[in-house]
Amino acid sequence: MWLCLTRAALIAGTALPLALAAAAVAADAPTEGWELVWRDEFDGDQIDAAKWTPCERGSSDWNNTMTSDPRCFEIGGGTLKLIGFANADTAKDPSPFLTGGVTSKDKFEFRHGKIEVRARFKCARGAWPALWMLGAKGRWPHNGEIDLMEHLNFDDKVYQTIHSYYANEIDKSHKNPPKGATAPIARDDWNTYGAEWDSEKIVFTANGQPTMTYPRVPEKGPEQWPFDEPFYLIFSMQIGGDWVGESDPKDYPAHMEIDWVRVHRKP
Repeated sequence: MWLCLTRAALIAGTALPLALAAAAVAADAPTEGWELVWRDEFDGDQIDAAKWTPCERGSSDWNNTMTSDPRCFEIGGGTLKLIGFANADTAKDPSPFLTGGVTSKDKFEFRHGKIEVRARFKCARGAWPALWMLGAKGRWPHNGEIDLMEHLNFDDKVYQTIHSYYANEIDKSHKNPPKGATAPIARDDWNTYGAEWDSEKIVFTANGQPTMTYPRVPEKGPEQWPFDEPFYLIFSMQIGGDWVGESDPKDYPAHMEIDWVRVHRKP
């Protein structure tokens, strides 16, 4: 997961936090014209195993510190925290950091609709929290990826991106059409990230406001649009990697805290 393009216009000055806060309130309002089909408000005292599975460790930058260690998961007060910390016992586990993530793979997936996730961070150098989706059929990048939010280090912005075989391997410019953008956020506050997705386009949102649109371009062929298949969710709190850069153990623990996730469809 990576991206390089910047949103064309940013809100300037002290008006930015106020505008974002107002938008966040609006994003929490009832969604007209949509039917709620799936949600998790994280109101229990344990992760709902009917909806989520801990992410397994892998060899990719996004999952090479993942663990099922319960210290990396905290649920209570109506939120889920995915935690990352410096590993003090590398004899037991050689990873220098341990991180938590959850996925809905094999438990929930959807094709087209509206998704929103409300979250906030405790930032750190090398911290890379992400809210994203992967196509349930085929191998990456042919199956497609939709990144609702990726945050790096102490940035005051997030990245919203798509990936596909076309966007990653054929269109080396990443501009035909543009595969992503950044959006400003009130970094230490709650923000709502999402997308509205149909057979012709994906419209990314931050705090209820559109940030970029990725269109279907039929003449580019099926590799440009693998987004008519079901996708599942991944929420990951990763530390380190080529994109985010080096990590500083003194900044940890860090976390991503998720208030809720809601999926809607057109009735």
